[in-house]
Amino acid sequence: MTTQNIQLGLKENWRQFTILVIINAFVGGMIGMERSIFPEFAHSQFGVASKTAILSFITAFGITKAFTNYFTGKLANKYGRKNLLLFGWLLAMPIPFLLIYAPSWSWVIFANVLLGISQGLTWSSTVVMKIDLVGEKDRGLAMGLNEFAGYFAVGVIAFLTGYIAHQYGVTPYPFYIGIVISILGFLLTAVWVKDTRVFVHKESSTDTTAHLENVFIETTFKNKTLSSVTQAGLINNLNDGMIWGLLPIILVSLHYNTENIGIITAIYPTVWGIGQLFTGKMSDHYSKKAMLFWGMLLQGFAILLLPYSTSFIVLAALSAVLGFGTALVYPTFLATIAQVTSPKQRAESIGTFRLWRDLGYAFGAIISGITADWFGVEYAVLLIGVLTVFSALVIGFRMPGR
Repeated sequence: MTTQNIQLGLKENWRQFTILVIINAFVGGMIGMERSIFPEFAHSQFGVASKTAILSFITAFGITKAFTNYFTGKLANKYGRKNLLLFGWLLAMPIPFLLIYAPSWSWVIFANVLLGISQGLTWSSTVVMKIDLVGEKDRGLAMGLNEFAGYFAVGVIAFLTGYIAHQYGVTPYPFYIGIVISILGFLLTAVWVKDTRVFVHKESSTDTTAHLENVFIETTFKNKTLSSVTQAGLINNLNDGMIWGLLPIILVSLHYNTENIGIITAIYPTVWGIGQLFTGKMSDHYSKKAMLFWGMLLQGFAILLLPYSTSFIVLAALSAVLGFGTALVYPTFLATIAQVTSPKQRAESIGTFRLWRDLGYAFGAIISGITADWFGVEYAVLLIGVLTVFSALVIGFRMPGR
């Protein structure tokens, strides 16, 4: 395929785009496998009770995913998006078996190191490939569809694993889902996905966006738009890491069973996922700054109310509000970065953003785990809520209006 006979756009490339959406649902499903059952898994199988120790699996996941994101962004142009996607699926295949047969908690940590590398390669590749395909007009919609597929799958699989764990125990049956997902993801990629680097050359031929002097420095610190988005991404995943690790612990302390824990923990990523079908398209038409500000603020308020809630209805409602706040910001992060970077630097800028964003998982797990062990879960949740509100204020005061 040459640049002369290709067209950018969602309609023009809907077949390839749809395949990538389906693949990203499988990518999300690999995280959902752990989402609702891991604190119970850690305690019942390995006797791990410390909040810091339980959250160590999220720390391992977050750090490895973060750095893989960065290098995926740098390597995507060199080795091709499809090759990185295939390699990511290869690394995913052993993970369910490691979890099923793990003789010690260190094996679980190693499985999550693999999961972090796999997620960095697979999710980053699908994000960049979709942006490559659609061009300028539908970036927000493209990111909304991508993140919808991934996080809706997180919610669905989190619910399924919670249900299966309630019926049959926390191992091995919930992890069988991961075996099926990883094999299907690899086969779909190998057979139907085409590399999208040629679309980058096509867009670059007409693009007039100024090149960044140093992509990493500009995205992290200097460029007011990019750095504002990056700090919000870090705080977003910092609070997500806390929710992932501590929300099931809070619900266990309130004497909810694994099925109800599965429902409440699944509402958040499900609303997050479905909401992005709408918020992605919104970011193509409305103020990205306003969406980012209100999304982070909603997250912060929902988190601050969590320690004072005990009823199933209230906790489910807060989980939904948290999901909607996250839906407002998640596709908007990526659409904003795509808008203000040139096509040839976009993969690296997105990789840098995703480096910091997913380090938020590690920071969130470490900060909330230590705070929970020293002062109690309530104080850990409140601290993360305050940081999330502060992040919204950074967006409000630092990020340019356009």
